[in-house]
Amino acid sequence: MTKWELKGKRALITGGTRGIGKAIAEEFLALGAEVIIVARGGQELDALVRLWQAEGRAVSGVAADVSKAGDREKIGTAVAERWGGLEILVNNAGMNIRKKLAEYEEEEYRLVLEVNLFSAVALCRLCLPFLRRGTGASVVNIASVAGSVDVQSGAPYGMSKAALIQLNRNLAAEWAEFGIRVNSLSPWYTDTPLVSTVLSQPERMQRIVERTPMNRVAQASEVAGAAAFLAMDKASYITGQNIAIDGGMLVKGL
Repeated sequence: MTKWELKGKRALITGGTRGIGKAIAEEFLALGAEVIIVARGGQELDALVRLWQAEGRAVSGVAADVSKAGDREKIGTAVAERWGGLEILVNNAGMNIRKKLAEYEEEEYRLVLEVNLFSAVALCRLCLPFLRRGTGASVVNIASVAGSVDVQSGAPYGMSKAALIQLNRNLAAEWAEFGIRVNSLSPWYTDTPLVSTVLSQPERMQRIVERTPMNRVAQASEVAGAAAFLAMDKASYITGQNIAIDGGMLVKGL
């Protein structure tokens, strides 16, 4: 019987030192996976890796900016040298600049798309040979409810997340012949550093909570649990899907 575990799985997680990415890494490690985390901050990355290694976890880190082609190659080299194969790719790295569309400078909206979308596409392409060598491989893209409805997070952010959701559908069909599943998670507001400035505004926080049937924001660990399930062999017949982690926000009417 397939167990609720990730033992024997090798996972690459981008944006792995903070928020949802960190929670996913913690969850995967607790379930027995070997993990490589990627983040831009070298000191923060090194400190976290040392902490987990001291706890006996099989983890290492790569200091890299996923939006830069040269850094992505460095990530690929790290996977090749450590493992040569891969069972799990989590495209979690993301950022946002919140403005009305007409207020963006071109380099600002291009940056949002580069980090949130094009880096994920590039890493999928880069990691395909590794995923094909893995067993029961799974890609989990961290999208957002902003990819399905307007949540006043800015058009470029919503565009990037909507495109990630569509990427699941295309790659699920294209990569099924290799036994690779591709899914995404769409969190609603989650208590992470990325949205701390939004959640610290009392009126905005009240509106968010009132819009959510469960009457609270999510915790990063709740998103991590869903990511772990999609990465498990337990989810072996699930592909091309987008799961909303939203406390019921998307289905709420009156």
